[in-house]
Amino acid sequence: MTGDPPRSRVAAYVIRRTPDPELLVFDHVDFPEADTQVPAGGIEPGETTAEAAVREVAEETGLTCVEMVAELGVSERPHPETGRARRTTYVQLSAAGGPVGEWTHQVAGSGEDDGLRFACRFAPLPLAARLADHQDEFLGRIDPAWAPPTAR
Repeated sequence: MTGDPPRSRVAAYVIRRTPDPELLVFDHVDFPEADTQVPAGGIEPGETTAEAAVREVAEETGLTCVEMVAELGVSERPHPETGRARRTTYVQLSAAGGPVGEWTHQVAGSGEDDGLRFACRFAPLPLAARLADHQDEFLGRIDPAWAPPTAR
């Protein structure tokens, strides 16, 4: 689909300190082959990048205690399965709390993710393994105040 404009998306790096920095990640319960990811999805008409990021985090993980910190970069990478053009803005959000350990969240709504189940957790930074679909490409740009001490 060469002539189609890229789909506008957002990917959210939700960081919290406990006291060390942790990144919100999840795995698809029903599709383990999808590998570990961060909350991400389309930006709806009339929505800002920050609004889309906060909405995607709430929809995919159930967390609502997040707020925008910064935009980190833009990726122009096609969808790995469909090849459709995508323009993904990566953002950093902060979390004021959230569950300890792992929790499962089921998406409810009218979108294409309705019914999907995600096994969510906060993983220590730096991550032990890569994220799916190159989603870790802007982790090095997180605000230094939130970065792991070894990365400073």
